[in-house]
Amino acid sequence: MRFNSPYWRAIRRYILIFVAIALLPLALVYVVRLDQAYRIKGYEYVNESRVPVLPEESVHTLAPTDVERIEKRMERRRKLLQEKCTEFGLDVAGNDTWHKPNAWEFLFNKKYHIIWCNVFKAGSSSWMYNFNILAGYSPEFLQRTKEVFLTLARDRYPRLTIEKLREAQNDSLTFMIARHPFERLLSAYRDKIVYAIPHSYHDKLGRRIVRKYRSKNLDMNTPRYPTFPEFVRWLLKQIQLGILQMDMHFISSTLFCTPCLINFDVIMKFDTLDEDQLYLITKTGLTRVIAPEWRNAGRGKNTQELLQSFYSKLSSREMQGLYQYYKYDFELFNFSAASYFNLVDENATRK
Repeated sequence: MRFNSPYWRAIRRYILIFVAIALLPLALVYVVRLDQAYRIKGYEYVNESRVPVLPEESVHTLAPTDVERIEKRMERRRKLLQEKCTEFGLDVAGNDTWHKPNAWEFLFNKKYHIIWCNVFKAGSSSWMYNFNILAGYSPEFLQRTKEVFLTLARDRYPRLTIEKLREAQNDSLTFMIARHPFERLLSAYRDKIVYAIPHSYHDKLGRRIVRKYRSKNLDMNTPRYPTFPEFVRWLLKQIQLGILQMDMHFISSTLFCTPCLINFDVIMKFDTLDEDQLYLITKTGLTRVIAPEWRNAGRGKNTQELLQSFYSKLSSREMQGLYQYYKYDFELFNFSAASYFNLVDENATRK
């Protein structure tokens, strides 16, 4: 039998046409569902490259006068940072961790020329989402995935050496987000210790802290996780032992990003983040690609109530110990600790 005969060629042609017709509805359903997924998340396709962008009604912009006003704010922050770095000698490179530039935690997006030092518990959840969008992950995927956002990001953003970081900064904008050290510490404690995922690293850490620092005289109502004073005692011990990299959520922002040794174009602050991040998005030309985000915004009572209820349980000595460790964060980014010392428990006599 000759399979190259006109008869068999016609048969093959009809089969291919039948398969194409049969698959066409499935392909259309896939395209429509994918398009709907983007639209549901506030995105739409705009050209044949099918790159998801924000629709016009979701785009946030700043008036030119606001851009100018916030630019002056950024200039003041950069100037203060430079002055304080010189005052404390942190702008001189050295071999210890406070004087060695740390490029390990930076994420560099080559396509959009934007570099971020990810300070955990300072808008990190929101901007990790944004950087994953910039890396090409779809909003629909990020909505349903069980993967940790940081893990996804590191698949697309390799670790940088200091040489690679400096090279990238030649044509990119570098930014970080600063947050009041004591607010950031409390947020990290609640997120990672109080609400630790069962059997996770921080859940196990909490159990170790309880075993070491909990008095046997406490009543039965004491929670299974470390109280804030117990956690602070553990933290101060790590600092005393010189274990400065004890945890990326608790470490000093100055030590984490070394802003005295690496140039930052934009320094956003948590208390002005609404405006600051919109300024950054405008400055980088990303208004149709990402939007201001507030993810993992916190739990329960407002910040002032939380600060008072937790820090009032600390002693003067414990508060002073925390301040000394986070001193550069306070000084470089213009935060005050005065009101916190008014909250301390003068009757606390913990060693």
